[in-house]
Amino acid sequence: MSPNHTRGTAAAYSYKRAAAAEVDGRVRGWCRAAEAVLTLVAGLAVLAIGVALTGRETAGGGGEGGRTGGGDHKVGCCSYYQGMSLQNCTAAAADPPAGTAEELLERARELLPAALDSARAATGFGARWKAIAARLERVPPCLSDLSSHPCFSKNSLCRELLQSVAVTLAEAAELGARCREPPRAGKLQMQSDLDALAGKLDLNLRDCLLLVKTGVLSDATVPVPPSEAAATVAQTDVRELLARLQIGHAEAKHRVVDGLLDALREDEKSVLSALGRGNVASLVQLLTATAPKMREKAATILCLLAESGSCEGLLVSEGALPPLIRLAESGSFVGREKAVITLQRLSMSPDIARAIVGHSGVRPLIDICQTGDSISQSAAVCTLKNLSAVPEVRQVLAEEGIVRVMIKLLDCGVVLGSKEYAAECLQNLTSSNDSLRRAVVSEGGLRSLLAYLDGPLPQESAVGALRNLVCAVSPDSLVSIGVLPRLVHVLRDGSVGAQQAAAASICKISSSTDMKRLVGEHGCMPLLVRLLEAKSNGAREVAAQAVASLMSCPPNARDIKKDEKSVPNLVQLLEPSPQNTAKKYAISSLLSLSASKRCRKMMISHGAIGYLKKLSEMDVAGAKKLLEKLERGKLRNLFSRK
Repeated sequence: MSPNHTRGTAAAYSYKRAAAAEVDGRVRGWCRAAEAVLTLVAGLAVLAIGVALTGRETAGGGGEGGRTGGGDHKVGCCSYYQGMSLQNCTAAAADPPAGTAEELLERARELLPAALDSARAATGFGARWKAIAARLERVPPCLSDLSSHPCFSKNSLCRELLQSVAVTLAEAAELGARCREPPRAGKLQMQSDLDALAGKLDLNLRDCLLLVKTGVLSDATVPVPPSEAAATVAQTDVRELLARLQIGHAEAKHRVVDGLLDALREDEKSVLSALGRGNVASLVQLLTATAPKMREKAATILCLLAESGSCEGLLVSEGALPPLIRLAESGSFVGREKAVITLQRLSMSPDIARAIVGHSGVRPLIDICQTGDSISQSAAVCTLKNLSAVPEVRQVLAEEGIVRVMIKLLDCGVVLGSKEYAAECLQNLTSSNDSLRRAVVSEGGLRSLLAYLDGPLPQESAVGALRNLVCAVSPDSLVSIGVLPRLVHVLRDGSVGAQQAAAASICKISSSTDMKRLVGEHGCMPLLVRLLEAKSNGAREVAAQAVASLMSCPPNARDIKKDEKSVPNLVQLLEPSPQNTAKKYAISSLLSLSASKRCRKMMISHGAIGYLKKLSEMDVAGAKKLLEKLERGKLRNLFSRK
């Protein structure tokens, strides 16, 4: 037997054992309270039921639990059922109901005529009793559907459901008898009792239908090879837990949810393979349960399902977003944390991100960014970052005040992850919207980004945001707030992606000769030459573009000539493949260097002529001109040697 099967069976058995004690205590307490009432209804249409109940109380009163004689067994069982509540029946799997499924079915069928007669003969509350009688008339076909299943007698859920049906039928008979006597309770109390009875009948009818459809009954008898038996039994236990999510009252589902949490943590694969639309719908409904603990547990399960990466569409289609957003807004500490983490995962899909915004999910997320703990804050910021990646929702985010919140997080976020997400959010917001760029600058976002870049490992997202903003600020302001030293820091110590963003920023700000000179004076040229060696084609292209632009300033051109790696790196960028998008910038830089005899020799020695011949055939701009210069120089060298 596999460890997963052992753990799954142990979780289910623990769930059943814990429920048994609770059921037994409630049954005995109910029986003692009902003794006086049941004695008064003896002699009416449900005389047999009343006598049996009174005999049961006489034999087992005081909580001792006496046994019913063999001849009175079928009638005496009514007392036991009368003491059960439907919400406890589902939780009573540890001690299976007395008798086989066939015996319990027979008992329910015997109780049905008395319940129907009582409902039809009841006086007062005619409309309510008529509705109850209509529900009772639907019970026989439901029982037939259940009993006709080939696996009917082999699953505990059938016995528990039949036990619950018998409880409800006994209650219907008792209430009908009370409605034919002089009233001993107020009308409001009786109305409440009748409404509760109608609700229990609806639940019984619904549960019967769901039980037949879940597939649990079929799983019980599927023949499997011995080598696969343990895994199949474990999966059957999971299917039973999933079925219990849909059957019975909310209170009965607490232990079911606990068992499902254990199963998810121990064998997630089995749970995911058995999960269906109905199971997800039941879990989503539990997000709005009355009990806070139930909401927390449901949110935890949905969080695990979302993180598995296989249920996102199902969660959204079953309506998980609105209750998750409400839980994030006003749930308990645990519930809010799990809800936000779930939203973080779901928001990775652009369509779901739009839906979150459409369900007014932005404001709760922004509030958590400002007040939440480190885990919730980080998840909320990441969710907003995912939302900001969708262009059409950016204006909505801005209207909710996201710019100021992200800048504040950059300055004083609880964890580094929150700061990185905030920088990426600002990068997304400013990627294509001039008004948002101006808003970030006016809120002090540029200074906050520069301060964040002072860290030992400058992040690509912050450099990307800076790249988007430099065009919204005057060159003098950029120099005065210290943009250039930060770009040098990124080119020296950042990742390749960050270096690429820094080189792109340099291209944007180097529109004037003075700015090009300042960039060179800060030591950018050798760092850009080194970036020409990057494995990323995008990084090589933007570095070559920056070098070509900066070389129009003579001091920068001299720095490039002195750098031993500049010519070899630029020649390598002449490779004619379509994937190499840096070749036009490399040609421009090499043309500037071709006035130098030493540089021409280096170009030739590194194979530039071969590359340029192919590029000339491809009509790449400048290739033919550079080729002619190199060939003339080569010819002059040949004659000078002669």
